[in-house]
Amino acid sequence: MAQEHKIGGLAQIPKGEGRNFRVGGRTVAVFHTQAGEVYATQAACPHRNGPLADGLLGGTTLICPLHERAFDLRSGEEAGSDCRLTLYPARLMSDHSIVLTLSGDDAG
Repeated sequence: MAQEHKIGGLAQIPKGEGRNFRVGGRTVAVFHTQAGEVYATQAACPHRNGPLADGLLGGTTLICPLHERAFDLRSGEEAGSDCRLTLYPARLMSDHSIVLTLSGDDAG
């Protein structure tokens, strides 16, 4: 069963950056693109557990800060590899608050 989690306002994440949030019993990295979109992924890189929220964000491409792996935030795919990020549905409310949706499988 999916549950929505309101994690706060978009203003707490500067454009072009990411932040970690504790949501539903796990840590989720949430990104605010220069275009004003929000994306949410697992917090650690699947390659070597790099802190993804500290990565470089260009458009919807996220570069892991440890080994420069490039991931597409729309699909979770890494360029030129079968490595993938777990993505979580994220949306903005009319008051600019961020809402994440986690399934029961995601929440534990």
